[in-house]
Amino acid sequence: MASPNPLQHFSLKPKRANLYYMTLVAVLCTLCYLVGIWQHSTGTTAITASISTSDSSCPPIPRNTTIHLDFEAHHRAEDLPLPPAAARVAHLPPCDAKLSEYTPCQDVTRSLKFDRERLVYRERHCPEKEELLKCRIPAPHGYTVPFRWPESRDSVWYANVPHKELTVEKKKQNWVHYEGDRFRFPGGGTMFPRGADAYIDEIGKLINLRDGSVRTAIDTGCGVASWGAYLLSRDILPMSFAPRDTHEGQVQFALERGVPALIGILASQRLPYPSRAFDMAHCSRCLIPWGQYDGLYLIEVDRVLRPGGYWILSGPPINWEKHWKGWDRTAEDLKAEQTMIENVAKSLCWKKLKQKDDLAVWQKPTNHVHCKVNRKVFKKPSFCQAQDPDKAWYTTMEDCLTPLPGVNNIKEIAGGELAKWPERLTSVPPRISSGSVTGITAEMFRDNTELWKNRVAYYKTLDYQLAEPGRYRNLLDMNAYLGGFAAALVQDPVWVMNIVPVEAEVNTLGVIYERGLIGTYQNWCEAMSTYPRTYDFIHSDSVFSLYKDRCEVEDILLEMDRILRPEGSIIFRDDVDVLVKVKSIMDAMQYDARIVDHENGPRHREKILLAAKQYWAAPAPSQDQGESQTDS
Repeated sequence: MASPNPLQHFSLKPKRANLYYMTLVAVLCTLCYLVGIWQHSTGTTAITASISTSDSSCPPIPRNTTIHLDFEAHHRAEDLPLPPAAARVAHLPPCDAKLSEYTPCQDVTRSLKFDRERLVYRERHCPEKEELLKCRIPAPHGYTVPFRWPESRDSVWYANVPHKELTVEKKKQNWVHYEGDRFRFPGGGTMFPRGADAYIDEIGKLINLRDGSVRTAIDTGCGVASWGAYLLSRDILPMSFAPRDTHEGQVQFALERGVPALIGILASQRLPYPSRAFDMAHCSRCLIPWGQYDGLYLIEVDRVLRPGGYWILSGPPINWEKHWKGWDRTAEDLKAEQTMIENVAKSLCWKKLKQKDDLAVWQKPTNHVHCKVNRKVFKKPSFCQAQDPDKAWYTTMEDCLTPLPGVNNIKEIAGGELAKWPERLTSVPPRISSGSVTGITAEMFRDNTELWKNRVAYYKTLDYQLAEPGRYRNLLDMNAYLGGFAAALVQDPVWVMNIVPVEAEVNTLGVIYERGLIGTYQNWCEAMSTYPRTYDFIHSDSVFSLYKDRCEVEDILLEMDRILRPEGSIIFRDDVDVLVKVKSIMDAMQYDARIVDHENGPRHREKILLAAKQYWAAPAPSQDQGESQTDS
């Protein structure tokens, strides 16, 4: 009997198993399908019932109706809520009328506590935190919006700067005259009785002021800044400075005239400008002891002059042979002073170009190739070692020569050649093209220039006064970066003080000067070295984000209010949460303020806050000094 085949047994068993599995799967699928149908029908009914009971007022949608979906943002800047009451500040009252010209860091009373040697007491000495005023500085009684440029160059309202001292002290020098309700500035000066225009013409015969190679100029001890005022018509941008001293109001007059100026002095600290900033420096009887202290002050001028820049000196001791009797000094004394100045200039490797009548002009070398060699002859000043030449905020002056960047040959200009104005404005600055500014490329510079053209165009749609030529004259950019805001306004009759905060990640002030613009350093936890009511318009880009946890928001805003003129405006650009807090304080300061969307639409967290300062001034002297006079 044959045995059964084992393979036949194993081939039949899998077939039966497959049949069982297929039957089971079919049954399960059918059950799932039936359950799904049941859930769908009961769920739809429940949802429909819920909708019907929750909003029975909605009308039925007719058939064949086109439904338009709204994708617009419904959380706009103007819909932002105010912060809770606990986060808002109380009403910030006006200060006493006697503080109408208060300059916190150049306060006369506080300055008397400091050393008088080398006039250190006239430098910046800011109040401590507990000394900060929590009130708004008033304009003097009768304050009037300044004349528009260029009329402001020649006229200032008396009520705005109520000081007649200079009209008496400088009467014979033709600085300023008082006429009725205003001051008139004929353009005269101690060393230019025929007027600043004619004086500048004489300078123009010694150096070229017409080809665009001279764009930025610093005037040390500027008086009422007539020299700077008349340079502006020649497309030369001045930076004038003088101390707050016995010549009451000289910088204040300059600012009311619409001329760039700061309170400042050459004493023990560096001037608040980067190295290689100015094309020309000027002193007209500025009474600075240039030959003393081993030439320290000329060494500082050398630091801020660009390679090939000019230093112009008029007044004592220049042309002492003719004037020594009128200057009430001996001929020997004046001759010795000029000899000291000449020796210091030689030790700095400057070349004396010419001395004609009351003017003398020196030129800084374009590089330090020869200067390094002649240190064997001039032991002093030696070259500075391991210092940052652009650091200039509370930085002590040193009696050493700031070295220029290296060159490959004797004809090369240290640091790179600057384009002539106006091409200089948009040409890539040498500091960027050489890679000496960390993290900023030529492409970034060009993109930033275009960005600010668009932003300023948008600003002008928001602030009609910014768009109106002549309404604003003195502008401040509190966080200027590369100067793009100022560059976008260069065709308008305005000037912009570009601030690079000392807390900024990158020091870009040298770039701003290489563009042919001007500016200074500032820590916004302190007051600025200027008078109240300096600026018509202030631009604040990300300032409050930068100073978060560094100092109080309201202290910065009170300083902004101090330096802004009545009926002036501010544009803030910052994170929306920051601006909500800022707006609550501006409301307490009685500004007309509103938040609007970013120029690229409402989906950006960065917003724009527009704030307009109302007109208000101190009461008339006969009125109650505790009240303010308002007029909106």
